Amino acid sequence: MSSIAYLLVAAARNRANNSAPSIGAIDLKKPKKNGKRREWTKADLKELKAHSKARTPVAKISKATKRTVGALRQKALILGIGLGHQR
Repeated sequence: MSSIAYLLVAAARNRANNSAPSIGAIDLKKPKKNGKRREWTKADLKELKAHSKARTPVAKISKATKRTVGALRQKALILGIGLGHQR
């Protein structure tokens, strides 16, 4: 059986079983999101402002605060402070 025919048969079986598509041993299911929303405390905001003033890279701030880079940049935008002073 050719590889194209194998893929078509596998896709048809997966559609019939209502499961995520897979090719051989590779599973193509989406990973589950495990993030929880957390409110920004006054201490968090103070820390973010201190990092901004110290010109700390956003990746380091992200690891220290356990927040995503996008969340940090969005909050900095709302507060009107700069982040990511690499240029």
